Amino acid sequence: MNSLRKAAQSNLRQYTMGVALVVLVLVLQFVTGGTMLRPLNISNLLHQNMYVFVLGMGMLLCILTGGNIDLSVGAVVAFTGAICGVLMVDLRMSTLPAVLIVLGAGLLVGAWQGFWIAVVKVHPWITTLAGSLLFRGLAQVILDGRSIGPFPEPFQFLATGFFTDVAGGSGVHLLSILIGAAGTLVFVGVVLFFHFRNRKLGLPTSTPAQLALKIILVALFVNLLAWRLAGYKGISFAMLLLVGLILLFSFITKKSVFGRHLYAMGGNIKAAKLSGINTARLMFTVYVISALMATVAAILVTARLNAATPKAGVGYETDAIAACFLGGASISGGSGTVFGVLVGALIMGVLNNGMSLLGVSIDWQAAIKGLVVLVAVAFDMYFKNRQRSSI
Repeated sequence: MNSLRKAAQSNLRQYTMGVALVVLVLVLQFVTGGTMLRPLNISNLLHQNMYVFVLGMGMLLCILTGGNIDLSVGAVVAFTGAICGVLMVDLRMSTLPAVLIVLGAGLLVGAWQGFWIAVVKVHPWITTLAGSLLFRGLAQVILDGRSIGPFPEPFQFLATGFFTDVAGGSGVHLLSILIGAAGTLVFVGVVLFFHFRNRKLGLPTSTPAQLALKIILVALFVNLLAWRLAGYKGISFAMLLLVGLILLFSFITKKSVFGRHLYAMGGNIKAAKLSGINTARLMFTVYVISALMATVAAILVTARLNAATPKAGVGYETDAIAACFLGGASISGGSGTVFGVLVGALIMGVLNNGMSLLGVSIDWQAAIKGLVVLVAVAFDMYFKNRQRSSI
């Protein structure tokens, strides 16, 4: 018990923002009379903030390289969404080829910006600021200042489609509960595999108490979420896509050579170069991935709104950056996790959702959200600095 208590205290210090998220949800659950955690509201919250989750993961890679950010992601959402609209609404193209073309356009956007950053050596902030103006203007040109729609149902399914309950649940979406249980088993298997592999290789591993606490907390969160979602329509395609992206980016940042190079570059770029890391290629790849994630966000946003508009994506870069810094990413680079981005994005989403439920005006929402972001990050830095000084 003593070991488990120490593990809990260590994780509380490490995941301050996670604890803050739990407290925020519980407070809003109380003041909204139980509306916050209703299945319908949870489902809406996840879908409304899907773009923050997706953009945040791409933005995290940019920040890891040394505090760089991508200011163009909102404009790329509008630009690639506009292409989506022209292909499927004006040209009547079917969903699959149109989505593949749009993803290809996103890769070209990333290659364009990566070229200026990695080859011409224009600072990422300047390049992406110029990209923001360029792609926002191109979105206006492509759509001629108009919004177009509607889109075919298969395309809308990508953002708003739910899976049929093949398990035959009555009132409760049993398939979602089964998916949650299966996901938990897979998670436990993967965690145990890497734990015993690292111990066999003599690499640092968690203590048994820390390992048990991690498994228990994740299992509780996943299964409780699946159970609450099962009370509405269950798990949607967009949610499963998000889970896949989380697993992919967690692997990239934690288990791949590419990820280790990102952290090394953000920690000390001169040392990274001297150790043989091709920093130019790394920067190019990072901004291609960021643009690709912006394109995925554009597909989800356009499908959810059922319309392509040149005004799409306004302010999205701010939400993505805030999610990263709320989740513990360092402004100087070399520090940050996918888990942190998810927590940061959820804090932003819960704040927006809670204030809307409470009837707070849109004018005050932005001001309150900005203040909370500032205080939350300062609070997190205080505890992290306190932890370092105690080592």
